[in-house]
Amino acid sequence: MKFSAEQIAGLINGVIVGDSAIEVNSLAKIEEGKKGDLSFLSNMKYEEFIYSTGSSVCIVNNSFNPSKVLPSTLTLIKVEDAYACFAKLLEVYDTMNKPEPKIETPSFISENAKIGSDIFIGAFSYIADGAIINDKCVIYNNVNIGTNVTIGAGTIIYPNVTIYRDCVVGENCVIHSGAVIGSDGFGFAPNEKGEFQKIPQIGNVILMDNVDVGANTTIDRATMGSTVIGKGTKLDNLVQIGHNVEIGKNTAMAAQVGIAGSCKIGDNVLIGGQVGLAGHLSIGNRVRIAAQSGVPSDVKDDSTVMGSPSFDSKDYKLSYLGFRRLPRILDRLQAIEEKLKK
Repeated sequence: MKFSAEQIAGLINGVIVGDSAIEVNSLAKIEEGKKGDLSFLSNMKYEEFIYSTGSSVCIVNNSFNPSKVLPSTLTLIKVEDAYACFAKLLEVYDTMNKPEPKIETPSFISENAKIGSDIFIGAFSYIADGAIINDKCVIYNNVNIGTNVTIGAGTIIYPNVTIYRDCVVGENCVIHSGAVIGSDGFGFAPNEKGEFQKIPQIGNVILMDNVDVGANTTIDRATMGSTVIGKGTKLDNLVQIGHNVEIGKNTAMAAQVGIAGSCKIGDNVLIGGQVGLAGHLSIGNRVRIAAQSGVPSDVKDDSTVMGSPSFDSKDYKLSYLGFRRLPRILDRLQAIEEKLKK
């Protein structure tokens, strides 16, 4: 499908510099653009590419002023925030690729399940008793939705996702391939023989609206009650969320984060990759945790921590400067000891 620069500018409230009638039919990075492509430039680190790109249209910030001659075939669309506007266009493009509503065969849908309107269900998917799939959901092939699961309107579930019994998924969520929602929490207690006795996990998982769950991420069901992922929270690939964890709104976690059971994490928290949180911690609102940190204790609101064990990032950086100087300090100490011996 083709779009003119004029149509694109209308979608993002942009100002055209060049040919308003020029058309594009695909998206590309500015350094790889060719005729018919739409690109964007927001990070001036990539400015050099705009003077050689083959793209037909490029979205730029209002503040952009060319320092060289632009290609004669290039039309600019100036906006307040080029990155945000390009992201909006990506959403439009993604929506256009959404499959048409239908139920493919073979698939199994229990006669006791409730299926809304305008739904796509891919082949080999399984919808169990009591499941409720609300309007405009997209469920790709090989998805397993357990007993009494509720899926909110507009949610997209990619292939090979498993959602265990009684779990609740909100509206407009995205769950990527291989994710497992509602598997048992890691609940075991040693008996008098030193053998581990399994503790039944009878709770569920609740994903609030607009939650994104990355590929091969696992979210354990609660022992009792619910494991809760707050509205607008984003989980990267390969994240592990333990039983009875509660995560607030608009929190984001990068890949390979591990959250032990019963942690409470606040709103607008950012957690870098490979962070580990011990169990039963309280992490405040607007906290920042640097990648590869190990967090053994509670963290207050608005804190930034790093290291393993983690502590205040400013203190960590000062400590690390001292650590890097340690070999030279030891050499000086050895020299002093030699002088004292003499």
